[in-house]
Amino acid sequence: MLKSNTSPKLLFILTGSIALYKVMNVLSHFKKQNYQLEVVATESALKFIGVSTIEGLTGKKVHSDLYANGSNMDHINLVRWADAIVVAPATANYLNKLASGLADDLASTLFLAHDFSKPWAVFPAMNTKMYQHPSTQKSIATLKSWGVDILDSASGVLACGEIGVGRLLEPDQMITAIENLKMPTVTSKPAPTTPAKAKKILISAGGTQEAIDDVRVISNKSTGKTAAALADQFIANGFTVTYLAAENAKLPTFECEVVKFTDFQSLENKLRDLLPKDYSTFIHAAAVSDYSVVPSEGKINSDSEEVTLKLKRNPKLIELVKKLNPSIKLVGFKLTSTTDEKLVNDKVTKLFEQAKCDLVVHNDWSTVKSDKHLFNLINKNQTTNKNLTLDDLSQELIGYVTQTESL
Repeated sequence: MLKSNTSPKLLFILTGSIALYKVMNVLSHFKKQNYQLEVVATESALKFIGVSTIEGLTGKKVHSDLYANGSNMDHINLVRWADAIVVAPATANYLNKLASGLADDLASTLFLAHDFSKPWAVFPAMNTKMYQHPSTQKSIATLKSWGVDILDSASGVLACGEIGVGRLLEPDQMITAIENLKMPTVTSKPAPTTPAKAKKILISAGGTQEAIDDVRVISNKSTGKTAAALADQFIANGFTVTYLAAENAKLPTFECEVVKFTDFQSLENKLRDLLPKDYSTFIHAAAVSDYSVVPSEGKINSDSEEVTLKLKRNPKLIELVKKLNPSIKLVGFKLTSTTDEKLVNDKVTKLFEQAKCDLVVHNDWSTVKSDKHLFNLINKNQTTNKNLTLDDLSQELIGYVTQTESL
């Protein structure tokens, strides 16, 4: 709970959004509860709400000009004064500025003067497309990793008339969230000087390529699209992701460490190097060749009417995972191309028994090649969450990893 030896001190930062009218109710509430209030408003915010309205609710002047006479140290003094900083509403522009380290006005300069020893709470408000844009999601993930409290926007009817996420939380929801901010006490540990380390996730993607000769390969149809989408969702939720990707696999939109592999042997080598490290979870979505070719030297003559290839069976790399890191959570993928449910169940059961998977994601080629790619998520008890979309699957996996990490 928000506590102080005197009346709690709240610094509100207002940015330009039509949702500002909701924040006026929040200011009014905390004024009535005898909180000490200071308000910083951006130039765009003051185009939606007038200075007189804000000052009438708080009884204090509004800070807006970084260079106003007598206010040149406001960006230092205000963050030192406050017990908590609340940004409401926070536009996409403001979030992206903070994550980029830009400070061209009072509202953004305050953030660079923030020492992370006290809460910095952000309530986003914007159009759904703006909220879901990769730059905004990347900024949100960055800010979360630095310890900023992002109070996720609600879903509903937006000012533009569309329906979706991006709607500012209602005043009572904001009030509850602010009242429950955790404040530092004299017995608290000092704030970290660097951002907190996020949980580490390893995700494999794409398909191996097995050489036939010096220039030709045998591969599969895996593109890495599913793995890239999962990686983006984990990064957006504050996880540190290492993306172990085939040469031609799709890469995540958001920034992360990328490690490349080519064939079965190179993937095995990368896994032996990476798995002993401190990853909490391995999501093994890569399509690994069951067979490697005994390659021919040089380039096979293309004049031949028929070519015979000799294949050798590869061991199952997924069965190596728990041997290299017994404590890692393993999420295996099983792609089938059959309507035989018994055969599917047998293959999934084999992954649990032989690879010691914690979860198995099953999909069938019939949906992969269609416009509606669906997944089944199966746990050790053989309980199946069926017909998940990629977004559904992402949220289920994030929830699972978060829950198991907190135990």
